[in-house]
Amino acid sequence: MPLPAARTPLSELTPTIALGPLDGRYRGAVAPLVDHLSEAALNRARLHVEVEWLLHLVTHEVVPGSGSLSEAEAAALRALVPDFDAAAIEELRQIEAETVHDVKAVEYYLRRRLTTVVGEDRGASLGELVHFACTSEDVNNTSYAVMVQGAVTQVWLPRATALVGQLAGMARDLAEVPLLAHTHGQPATPTTMGKELAVLAHRLGRQLARVAGAAYLGKLNGATGTYGAHVVAVPDADWQHVSRSFVEHLGLTWNPLTTQIESHDWQAELYADVARFNRILHNLATDMWTYISMGYFAQVRGQGTVGSSTMPHKVNPIRFENAEANLEVSTALLDVLAATLVTSRLQRDLTDSSMQRNIGTALGHSLLALDNVSRGLAGLDAVPEAMARDLDANWEVLAEPIQSVMRALAARGVEGMTNPYERLKELTRGRRIGQVELVAFVRGLGLPPEEEERLVALTPATYTGIAAELVDHLEGA
Repeated sequence: MPLPAARTPLSELTPTIALGPLDGRYRGAVAPLVDHLSEAALNRARLHVEVEWLLHLVTHEVVPGSGSLSEAEAAALRALVPDFDAAAIEELRQIEAETVHDVKAVEYYLRRRLTTVVGEDRGASLGELVHFACTSEDVNNTSYAVMVQGAVTQVWLPRATALVGQLAGMARDLAEVPLLAHTHGQPATPTTMGKELAVLAHRLGRQLARVAGAAYLGKLNGATGTYGAHVVAVPDADWQHVSRSFVEHLGLTWNPLTTQIESHDWQAELYADVARFNRILHNLATDMWTYISMGYFAQVRGQGTVGSSTMPHKVNPIRFENAEANLEVSTALLDVLAATLVTSRLQRDLTDSSMQRNIGTALGHSLLALDNVSRGLAGLDAVPEAMARDLDANWEVLAEPIQSVMRALAARGVEGMTNPYERLKELTRGRRIGQVELVAFVRGLGLPPEEEERLVALTPATYTGIAAELVDHLEGA
């Protein structure tokens, strides 16, 4: 039976109901990004850029005879940015309803405030320097660069770094815990749980270094990147210097060659790196899920959670499953952003404008995944006994070291060591053998006594090479 046609319209309820999960169910985990990548944050960043551009022009006397601002007046204008609040958002909304242009609305908003700060007469003249010689993209590209830089360096990167540190800590704690490896899903040469976690921590750490080293580019050069209006209005100014010093004043890297838009290549590079981090984190999530299913980790109980609505005994690995889903959504969005933002028809089209409004969603799903993986890892206890049982049930993995010793002896001219691989293959392939069978086989090989005793003493749990030492490569992670 379908839903009844006459029902309460949820879209009309107050407070408003979120359409997507990031602003609804998962708001708490991603809320810090609202301060950087929401629509309100975009307008605040635009206001920041417009204020700084006005002050830059006035402070450096770029337009001769335009007047000056006192330190107190400059401070009052700069205070508009940290004081940007619900009232400012509403006023901007009303202005935009008239202008039907978001950047122009910010310009008019600042002109009003300028008049309040310096008075009607001076406000009228200095107001002409608000958005002077700018195309909207001059403000937008620098605003997005400032916003994304803040979101990544102040929110995403610290969370991701903390997670990698948490994983590295687990790797060190479990560095010497033997683990039966599985290659192609089959029992393989033993390792340690710590070493396997260290591999993932190392991979993630490399991507964090790339993200931490990202460049955030900006430009301010007019409608088609030629400084056309700038040069005609003030021919004697060194506009490239003015542009560069302003962009660098914002904490960005100056891009000297653009069309109307900053080319967004830096964004594509950054999003590709975050997407790669996501994919490796997804690998961690699936591996942890598998280790849990094998009994190598126990999920900490007593948290009051319901694992299954019908099976009371269950504690489901939902943190890792939730992370998988959110990483897939995030990575898909980041891939689309990276693929599309590098293209703009001729000197400008507006596809990037709509596309960039999804940056917050892309990073939000990644941030949510980071939260889930961190909580998932924190809820695990290693079960070395389960790992030991699997090792003890797979003595055939010692075929590798035995045949390797035989090869080394054969290379030294020791007789009776021929065809070691084939002999071990005949013994072990397609069937399980235990310690008794393996020891008997080794005793019958005619090995030199010291080699024979070394192999007889070997067990799956001790055949881990230098796995525990390799975890030391994580020092500092």
